[in-house]
Amino acid sequence: MTTTDFSTSITVDQSPEATFNAITNVRGWWSEEIEGGTAKINDIFEYHFEDVHRCKVQLIEVIPNKRVVWKILENYFKFTEDETEWTGTTVHFEISESDNKTQVHFVHKGLVPEYECFNICKDAWSNYLHNSLYSLIATGKGMPNANGSPRTENEKKLTATNFTTSITVDKTATEVFNAINNISGWWQGEIIGNSTQLNDEFSYRMNDIHYSKQQVIELVTNEKIVWLVTDSNLSSFDDKSEWTGTKIIFEISEVNNQTQVCFTHNGLVPQFQCYGDCSWAWGQLVQESLFSFINTGKGVNVFG
Repeated sequence: MTTTDFSTSITVDQSPEATFNAITNVRGWWSEEIEGGTAKINDIFEYHFEDVHRCKVQLIEVIPNKRVVWKILENYFKFTEDETEWTGTTVHFEISESDNKTQVHFVHKGLVPEYECFNICKDAWSNYLHNSLYSLIATGKGMPNANGSPRTENEKKLTATNFTTSITVDKTATEVFNAINNISGWWQGEIIGNSTQLNDEFSYRMNDIHYSKQQVIELVTNEKIVWLVTDSNLSSFDDKSEWTGTKIIFEISEVNNQTQVCFTHNGLVPQFQCYGDCSWAWGQLVQESLFSFINTGKGVNVFG
């Protein structure tokens, strides 16, 4: 049976007992900011990462040296439209021994690509399992979050509260990559210059309201596009150059015959005077115009 739940595995030289003890030492590999019991059946603990992520977890199955299962009783995400996406899902650690090695098979049942948080959560779990938990088992010292200190690139982005949004389409990564690079097809305004090769430069203008100049500083075919804003003029705001030095990032991933685009304007933060207007505009452009352009070949006039 095919499943789309996120799963991953690690293999260590330590015993199942040592592995089990490390898994249940959640403060040692996930976060030092955990309150409550983490090792016994029916224990309940609470996790939080700044104001970005909070959840309440109950241990619903504990078989020493073999299995640990958590149920997410409550969840809050600051960065998703549905703040409760994890609620009701279960997190499984299956421990098995073979050839004097121990494998941990991890599954977050219910964490599926349809979730807005999927890519960020997949990145986080992969880091904590392959790096922090592995290190805790192998060396006795993990790499948990400490006092809100972010560990992954996505956590760093979320902590900085850069504007981010995402879309999922029934197209290939190649089709999505090509559509994004055809900027005039979905970004409403005047586009001058090129954007399909590394170091290409192009300018964007919307009447006398917005001007910006971008340089393509990263281009990974079918996977990632990054533009550096080298110049900007936002006429309605006191600091007309707020965008200058920020980065516009498109991360493309293909899962189960669908493609997700995670869009981040790195540096566009709530402290900016333009944040409200610009985050609204990006939301419309990505969710409506780019989505339509990828699917139909025609963008949407979102500004009227």
